Amino acid sequence: MKTILSIWPVFFFVLLALGVCKASGSSAQASGGGQGRAMFAGGCFWCMEKPFAELAGVLSVTVGYAGGRTEKPTYETYAAGGHVEAVELIFDPARVSYGELLALFWRQIDPTDSGGQFADRGHAYSAAVFYLDEAQRREAEKSRAELAARKLFASPVVTPIVPATTFYPAEEYHQGYYRKNPIRYKLYRAGSGRDRFLASVWGEERGGGKKWSEAELRARLTPLQYQVTRQAGTEPPFRNEHWDNKRAGIYVDVVSGEPLFSSLDKFDSGTGWPSFSRPLVAENVVEREEKSLFMTRTEVRSREGDSHLGHLFADGPPPGGLRYCINSAALRFVPAEELRREGYGEFAGSFAGE
Repeated sequence: MKTILSIWPVFFFVLLALGVCKASGSSAQASGGGQGRAMFAGGCFWCMEKPFAELAGVLSVTVGYAGGRTEKPTYETYAAGGHVEAVELIFDPARVSYGELLALFWRQIDPTDSGGQFADRGHAYSAAVFYLDEAQRREAEKSRAELAARKLFASPVVTPIVPATTFYPAEEYHQGYYRKNPIRYKLYRAGSGRDRFLASVWGEERGGGKKWSEAELRARLTPLQYQVTRQAGTEPPFRNEHWDNKRAGIYVDVVSGEPLFSSLDKFDSGTGWPSFSRPLVAENVVEREEKSLFMTRTEVRSREGDSHLGHLFADGPPPGGLRYCINSAALRFVPAEELRREGYGEFAGSFAGE
C-alpha cells in the first residue's frame, strides 16, 4: 500500500499531519445495548473495511493497528512497532453472529499466506483473528478447522488465532477510504491481486454465504459420500465406516464440519448403520417429511451443509425412544483426544472420564 501512496505525495502530505485517535479497549462486549466487538487483520485495512461495513448487523468498522509492542502507533511507525493493519467491528449480535463475521473474514484473505497478503508483503500486512474472549477463541478455531476441511487451497491454512491486544484507530484519512476515494480504492484492489484470487477460490461465495459448487463437492467427496449427501443415497448396512465404531468422540458433517452426533448417544440398533438416540447439537439437524417408496418417513439433513444424513425413527431406546439412523458416508469422526486441536474443544469436557 505504501508504494501506491507514494503516487500521490501531495494528496497525503497534509493528511499525514493528522493525529492518532484514542485507542480502544479489549472487551468482546462493546458499551451500550449488548453490542458485540470483533477484531480481524487481513492485509490492507482499506480492503477489509468495505466488506464488513456492507454486512447487515455491523454497526461500525474502524481501521487501525493492533498486535504490536508500541503505544500510539501512526501510519509511519506501526510496522516498526510490530503492529499489523487491522479492523475493529462493532456489531449487533441479534442481527449478525460472530460466526457469520468469521465466514466473511475467511472470504477476504489468503489464509495460506503467512508473509503478508497479496501484493502487500511483510508482517505489517499479515492476517490474523484477534479473539476477545474464550467464546470467540473457540468459535474462531472451529471456523478455521471447517475451512481447512473444505480443502479449497493447495497449501495449509496458517492464519493465526491470537488474543486481542490494544486496538489503535488509524488516522482519519484512512477511515472509510473506499467511500472517500472510490476510484483509487478500486485501482488498488485490482492491482493488488486480491480480487482475482478471491474470485478464483470463492466465486459467488465471497459475500459470506456457505455454498459449495458441484465441482468442489465432486472433488472433495468420494463417490459414495457424494451419492449419499447430495443425492439422498443409502450405503450398504454392516459395510460402512462407522456402524460398529466404539471410540469416544463426535461425528460431524463431512461437507460442512458442523457437529451432529456424539458417541455418548450412539447405540447398537442391529440395523448395520450408525444409530444415535439424539443429536449433539439439535439445531444442526433438520427434519423433513419425505414421501418415497410408498411410505412417509422423516428425513434428517444438516443445517449448514444441507447434507442428507439419514432418517429418524420412533423405535429407539428410552427415555426419548428415537433412533437417528445415519449414513457413515455423511459423517466424519473426530476422536475425543483430537477435539481441541480440531476446533471442537467445547465438547471435550463430555469425554473427560472416558
